[in-house]
Amino acid sequence: MKSDPAIGERPEDERPPLRLMITYGVQHILALYAGVVTPPLIMAAAVGLDPVESGLIISAALLVSGLMTLIQTLGVWRFGMRMPLVIGASFIPVTAMTAIGESSGLPAVFGASIVAGLFGVLIAPVMASLIRFFPPVVTGSVITVVGLSLIPVAVGWITDNSEDNVPTDTGLLLGGATLLIILVLSKVLRGVWGRASILLGLVLGTLLAAALGAVDFAAVGESAVFSLPTPFHFGQPEFQVAAIITMCIMMVVILSEGMADILAVSTVVGSRVDGRRLADGLRADALTAVVGPLLNSFPGSTFSQNIGLIALNKVKSRYVVATGAVLLVTMGLFPILGRVVAMIPSPVLGGAGLVLFGSVAAAGIQTLGKVDYEDNQNLVIVAVSLGFGILSIAAPDFFSGFPEWATMILHSGIVTATASALVLNVFFNVLGGAGRARRAEPAPAD
Repeated sequence: MKSDPAIGERPEDERPPLRLMITYGVQHILALYAGVVTPPLIMAAAVGLDPVESGLIISAALLVSGLMTLIQTLGVWRFGMRMPLVIGASFIPVTAMTAIGESSGLPAVFGASIVAGLFGVLIAPVMASLIRFFPPVVTGSVITVVGLSLIPVAVGWITDNSEDNVPTDTGLLLGGATLLIILVLSKVLRGVWGRASILLGLVLGTLLAAALGAVDFAAVGESAVFSLPTPFHFGQPEFQVAAIITMCIMMVVILSEGMADILAVSTVVGSRVDGRRLADGLRADALTAVVGPLLNSFPGSTFSQNIGLIALNKVKSRYVVATGAVLLVTMGLFPILGRVVAMIPSPVLGGAGLVLFGSVAAAGIQTLGKVDYEDNQNLVIVAVSLGFGILSIAAPDFFSGFPEWATMILHSGIVTATASALVLNVFFNVLGGAGRARRAEPAPAD
């Protein structure tokens, strides 16, 4: 695919030799693999899928990630930034999808995701034009809550979701050992291997569990090694109003995070991004929520993991990322790989999850570090937003007295944090004369 002559030669249009594109493409996969497979693992545990079905949705997540990354990097009509951006299963809607899935099953999750995706495609240009309403004080607060809301998932994995939340001796050993392995690897490894420390920690933690007899290999060979995806494997999507409203709110958050990541990668690459191009990138993010459920996967978003890799190796070509996307598609067509991931013991996942989910919260805190707190009420915005976000974590039944549709929406701390951050930012920083000096575009997230 040649560069668009109307745009001219850009840093992201460089085409390295094929061997380098494969080498650097594999590096991108190593940096993002753990992030792509974790959301489907969480959902599989939440709705009680068996190892074969868990492997199916993991493979679907890899396949959809590859397909949508190809669209984001190469572009199809008005979908795709044509930049070295990676799309993967998003952590943002996981808490909301878990609540929907536990009460109504995966068809309700998929139905709400499809509607939210169409909603996102429609509002992408509007979101691109309203970027000033999503400064770091808003995006940082929301991303911090996303990470904090996922920490209980990691704890549940370590305890194997026991009723008393007390881990067994084996579970504590495996979770602690996996965490220690990741910390040591992060210390001694450099470059892409350091970024793949979580993936390597999962591998070594599973090997330790196998030595202790805590791994069940039976499900790995229970189904086909290669297969094409079966649309709507879990049934036709169901469209429930409360679930749709919740996922549409999640889509607003996904797109706001996507804006920050797109601006960040454009800064690293050194390429100009205008409103139209930003909208094209956001449409690709939103389209993932439509395509994903068709192939038994979930909404996705632009990942930030590969941005640091681009800054490190100085390879800015979108064709490198597209090569990695082809490898992801290939991996997604082999469900046996998904079943291998699904056999990882829960405590091992929990040890890695503490780092992975904590990193999401840390990214939010890093964004909040860019906020100006002098002579304004930004500290109040952060404080109230975090308070509302953590409310449902500290007291899961707090909203149980509300109508059922409201309970489903408010049960997600990400919804309450997003709503409070947006409203308070408008109130303090946008309305009236107080906001005129502080209407700068949001700083890109690292």
